[in-house]
Amino acid sequence: MSFQRSRAAVAVLFFTLGFQYSTWAARLPALTDRLGMSAAQVGVLLLAAGVGALISFPLVARLLTSYGSRRLAVAAALVLVAALAGLAVAPTFGVAVAVVLVDGIAVGCLNVAMNAQGAALEAAFERTTMAKLHALFSGGIFSAALLASGMTAVTGSVAAHFAVAGALLLTLVLTARSALLTHDLPGDPAKPAGRRWRLPAAVTVGLGLAMLLATVTEGAMTDWSALYLREVTRAADYLLPLGIAVTSAAMVVGRLFADGWRDRWGDKPVLLAGATFAGLGLAVALLTGGVVPALVGFACVGLGMAPVSPCLYVAAARQGPAALTVAAAMGTAGLLIGPPAIGFVAEGTSLVWGMAAVVGTAWLAALCVLPVRFTSGVTSPAPPAPSATPPAGTAPADSAR
Repeated sequence: MSFQRSRAAVAVLFFTLGFQYSTWAARLPALTDRLGMSAAQVGVLLLAAGVGALISFPLVARLLTSYGSRRLAVAAALVLVAALAGLAVAPTFGVAVAVVLVDGIAVGCLNVAMNAQGAALEAAFERTTMAKLHALFSGGIFSAALLASGMTAVTGSVAAHFAVAGALLLTLVLTARSALLTHDLPGDPAKPAGRRWRLPAAVTVGLGLAMLLATVTEGAMTDWSALYLREVTRAADYLLPLGIAVTSAAMVVGRLFADGWRDRWGDKPVLLAGATFAGLGLAVALLTGGVVPALVGFACVGLGMAPVSPCLYVAAARQGPAALTVAAAMGTAGLLIGPPAIGFVAEGTSLVWGMAAVVGTAWLAALCVLPVRFTSGVTSPAPPAPSATPPAGTAPADSAR
């Protein structure tokens, strides 16, 4: 099986996760109206997704070890498609919360499984591609937003919209299933024999903390950039969405090129340089003040942080299912606790200091991985499956770059 076909199949998983979430998030106003939800209830609905993702992590490493990333990824993707159908017909707020809770559990499972597939893909074909796969997650979010806009213009029916989105995802997942890798990277089992629990290894702790801080840094741009532009730089209203736009655009561009940087300099140097650059760019913007410096600083964060999460996921996957699960869980925790934490800092001081805390999280992410020894080259999977063996004569370079 060719590298291109296997990568396309794994890319479907990343696209599916972004597309499914963006699909139902884009129709929150319609769901709010149909279910008669208050603002507080909308908050509970969104929180249920995060809670579901968090409660999945004690189980997902065991599932990954027992069933493998291929079966876990496909099963989780099918649950996400079913969740869209459940939300489309949910008769009450309570049912919707239950559906979103299950959705969050499936998100947690797919997040771990798809990154395990990405790391195994790199190992099987000795090519760096994880950053491009993460770019497809952003592409899924963008594509779902376009579909939501088009469907809303044609019909106000949430059920019709979700049926189209679900059919598209179902087709993609079932088509990609046969090309997914049938093995994962070797590593420590999720639960060591004869022991119920043990302290995580130092490398797992370092990677997990780095992921936590990295997701806080990334999420801050989405949650606080518009408010910073309005409250601190006094930007015009039409400029406020540009904070998110320049960050996300820079991150997509960075992830399209990041695999080439990884090939040339290695994962750890790229990660350290990216996190340092992100913090430095934002720090200069905060010290300079003004709309243009702020937008440039936000772009620096997007570009600098682009390779960080992909590199962390690869490093964690090479440690085994338990480390990968910890990294994914910490990433989810960062998305949940980051926005309120920055808000507390801003409330006690100012929004400038709140954003300055983001500079600190970027640099601390780099510090957390300093003691971690990243594997040089690509770790070969075991046992190698014939379907994942690269064709003879394949050069160890990413032909799609």
